[in-house]
Amino acid sequence: MITVHHLNRSRSHRILWLLEELDLDYHVIRYERDAKTNLAPPELLKIHPLGKSPVVEMDGETVIESAAIIELICSHYAPQMIPLHSRPEFIRHTELMHFAEGSAMTPILLNLYVGALGEAGAPLHPRIQQQLASHFAFMNSQLRPSGHFVLDQLSAADILLSFPAEIAIRMGRGEEYPALAAFVETIQNRPAYERAFVRGGGA
Repeated sequence: MITVHHLNRSRSHRILWLLEELDLDYHVIRYERDAKTNLAPPELLKIHPLGKSPVVEMDGETVIESAAIIELICSHYAPQMIPLHSRPEFIRHTELMHFAEGSAMTPILLNLYVGALGEAGAPLHPRIQQQLASHFAFMNSQLRPSGHFVLDQLSAADILLSFPAEIAIRMGRGEEYPALAAFVETIQNRPAYERAFVRGGGA
């Protein structure tokens, strides 16, 4: 049994989606953000010292970091979602897995945190917006004619990149990045994605 410690409105939705796609048996423990601070509740600190989500318990181990969790689950249960080392797509897959949580999330988080500063953060906004545009444009350019990032079927990279792609569309960038908009529409209409949304408590 896999246990997912799931925080509402967080990147842990991707883990639920992956597990639903693979039709695996799993247990969800839900946590709610503080209504005033939007921070994760202190209960998550009892699961892991960083107090973040997702956290997964599997094979007797407690595992953090979305990319690590997705790669571990795929390597155990769905190796077809990770290109073979001998295939040229493996390099792009590795690159995009690191890009999703490294490069792509940096300006997204800066935009969130600096936006909370009001006028004090105004000098940083032009640079942040430039970086958002650069990273969203790169993601848009990486989508294949099939609508996937690495393979012509659902891969681990698609699962991981879904979060920054959805952020781009929520920010109203769909017309600028039509391939990203189509990707988000497609994944959100997948039955497994919809089931994960329900299992996660609608967030």
